[in-house]
Amino acid sequence: MATVLGTSSTSILSSRSLSSSTTKPSLPSLTFTPGKIYVRKFYGGYGKRGRSQFHVAVTNVATDINSVEQTQKLAVKDSQRPVYPFAAIVGQDEMKLCLLLNVIDPKIGGVMIMGDRGTGKSTTVRSLVDLLPEIKVVAADPYNSDPEDPESMGIEVRESIMKGEKLTVVMTKINMVDLPLGATEDRVCGTIDIEKALTEGVKAFEPGLLAKANRGILYVDEVNLLDDHLVDVLLDSAASGWNTVEREGISMSHPARFILIGSGNPEEGELRPQLLDRFGMHAQVGTVRDAELRVKIVEERARFDRNPKEFRKSYKEEQEKLQQQISSARSILSFVQIDHDLKVKISKVCAELNVDGLRGDIVTNRAAKALAALKGRDKVTAEDIATVIPNCLRHRLRKDPLESIDSGLLVNEKFYEVFS
Repeated sequence: MATVLGTSSTSILSSRSLSSSTTKPSLPSLTFTPGKIYVRKFYGGYGKRGRSQFHVAVTNVATDINSVEQTQKLAVKDSQRPVYPFAAIVGQDEMKLCLLLNVIDPKIGGVMIMGDRGTGKSTTVRSLVDLLPEIKVVAADPYNSDPEDPESMGIEVRESIMKGEKLTVVMTKINMVDLPLGATEDRVCGTIDIEKALTEGVKAFEPGLLAKANRGILYVDEVNLLDDHLVDVLLDSAASGWNTVEREGISMSHPARFILIGSGNPEEGELRPQLLDRFGMHAQVGTVRDAELRVKIVEERARFDRNPKEFRKSYKEEQEKLQQQISSARSILSFVQIDHDLKVKISKVCAELNVDGLRGDIVTNRAAKALAALKGRDKVTAEDIATVIPNCLRHRLRKDPLESIDSGLLVNEKFYEVFS
């Protein structure tokens, strides 16, 4: 038999009454620590001369549960599909740099990756998962609310703070959410919780993918094939940072600030200009032409397919160095400065290229600061700007059907003209 004692129990275990033919055994006095749950087990019987053979075993249930949870987490981690290491990707430096800068400063606004099929776009984006840093979130909150930033808090968390309630804060990795092309609007935005409606008879909101992606990364593969109604949802959330749901008698708003990453093949169709402008940076990926490099890529991929765990272990040191570099860059980002003269020149480039709006100026400033932080510096140089400005402005130029030159080259030409 087993009896569970309450958390505040400090009582002495009482003996159990037995039949009249035997004498009652005396059990030892035990003291329990308040705040813990204990299980009391009796086993044994009576031996010769009526002596008690009973023993008492007391175990801390909380410790057992924690150890079980740790074991389950490790088992889940081992059972997950192995991801190709970011450090093992050969070439494609422009794409990798854009992704790293967005991890360092999420306010850059994401990256659009366009290129030929089979160039490792999806592989590179998904390999970013291992490098994502940890952030503070409110425990058991479906919106990954930031306990210190009201703009990234769900309504429930904000109300709890207003009441003076203490919040449980945990550290968790930045989340990456995949948005499949076949997703429905209610799955993306959220909908009424049918289970609660049927069992409890109450209207409750079931959060969607946008809620899960808050303060994380939302990745859309083949984004140029995404349905128009889903594009409208993404545009609205990306613009305001909030997702508002009005359906089935439910009116609900929650934070939806995410890094939007998209990839696609230009042969399959162009992206709507409104959505294209929402991406902070634009990376173009081409097929590797160097024969030696192609052979290296093929061999590395074969090694990974043969033994993923061994392959990942061989790149563990490089991955850890990259993680430390990102963590260090995020910590010094707020101290990075950019001279007024350089800011004026950035805006002059944007103006002379006829870039609509001011998003190009803002993103170029942010990306240049993130690059300086990645290099461990607290001051932006003209070289930093030269590296990032084509990716920040290329997709914002007005399309000229008669123009044969690449828009990135146009940006470079104008940059050297202004900065010379």
